Amino acid sequence: MKRRNFIQLSSVLSFVGLAPAITRASEVDTKARDGVLNANGLKDRMYWVQLLDKIASPILSNMRKGELRKNMPMDYSPAWDNRNKEVAYMEAIGRLIVGIAPFVALPDDDTNEGHIRKKMRDQIHASLTHAVDPASPDYLYWGSPKVAQPLVDAAFLAQALLLAPAALWEPLSSQTKERFIFEFTKLRAIKPANNNWVLFAAIIETFLLSIDAPFDAARIDAGIDKIIGWYVGDGWYSDGVKFHFDHYNGFVIQPMLVTVLRVNVTKGRREKTLLDQAYKRMQRYASFQERFISPEGTFPVFGRSSTYRVGAFWPLASLALENNLPAGVIPSQVRPALTAVFKRVFVKDTFNTSGLLTLGFVGANQSNIADSYSNTGSMYLASFAFMPLGLPASHEFWTAAPTNWTQKKAWNGEVFPKDYAVDY
Repeated sequence: MKRRNFIQLSSVLSFVGLAPAITRASEVDTKARDGVLNANGLKDRMYWVQLLDKIASPILSNMRKGELRKNMPMDYSPAWDNRNKEVAYMEAIGRLIVGIAPFVALPDDDTNEGHIRKKMRDQIHASLTHAVDPASPDYLYWGSPKVAQPLVDAAFLAQALLLAPAALWEPLSSQTKERFIFEFTKLRAIKPANNNWVLFAAIIETFLLSIDAPFDAARIDAGIDKIIGWYVGDGWYSDGVKFHFDHYNGFVIQPMLVTVLRVNVTKGRREKTLLDQAYKRMQRYASFQERFISPEGTFPVFGRSSTYRVGAFWPLASLALENNLPAGVIPSQVRPALTAVFKRVFVKDTFNTSGLLTLGFVGANQSNIADSYSNTGSMYLASFAFMPLGLPASHEFWTAAPTNWTQKKAWNGEVFPKDYAVDY
């Protein structure tokens, strides 16, 4: 049965390959916005692959040639805070490749999906080389003690490299690796803000730890200990001393804490009980995320950074990738739920005439919600929700018959699970 499904997907993607170009010439299907379930999960996978390629292509196709600055028109928030505008390019590439990393870590195959995957991987390798080459037009701006934003997006670069080291880090040249170590080390001059930023410092040093390079243990431990100290209960962390009701548990805190702890536990630096606890809390938080998705494929928009769109679902997507969804949540309900969300968010006008994501949430008329730090590059945190593409096409996530997600069951009068607070 799995072999037949895999062959079916290959055939579907081969048909798609007959179109001139997935990302620019073809439009993502915006039908089925009422949340009606698609009986074929492999068609969902085809849609996800098409959509990810559409999102990624304007960034990767240019940066691989050292032409991102030259060819990427950048929009800035109407409330832009006048920070150095050069930060936008690192935001674009750093955030984008986090969501792509699991996909490009899959082995090559001679399908159209496989060709897209290999293309993306090769483009990322070339882009990373430009990112740290001082002679390249696309050498990234790595910040200063007065311009701290690059700490954030260097952290996302480190996150991507930790997610797929064999696919993204190991193939880089020795020179490029040395340059990354140099740039990551220089970032110690930037003091993180007393909020989720402590994890950005921690994950950069954790990446250095993972490759046995010199690392700053204090920056790692401060990040871990502060976030754990800000736990407020029932799967939620405060983003700093005061609790803010927003999606930053999804955008950063839960998955990045787990990544930092996982490496530090493996290296014998921190206790496995801390990792186990953080993982359980992320599962609890992800159970809320699944319940956030309405029967129509919408989810509540609140708090800052709403322009990051579906990037909020990073914990749920990560747990799907790891086969560790919360109790009572199964792959066959997460796939159609996220697919329904994608189809509501990524309508035609969510992309501008250059194929880039707009400032906003849905469409082209919501730049008013862009925060003072938001620019076109910031929008690529949306890639984080695509992590289940790191599962092979034969996996249950893609082959199982779709089932209704929790809110769809609830509002259809179907049996659905009760929900109670947890005490861990």
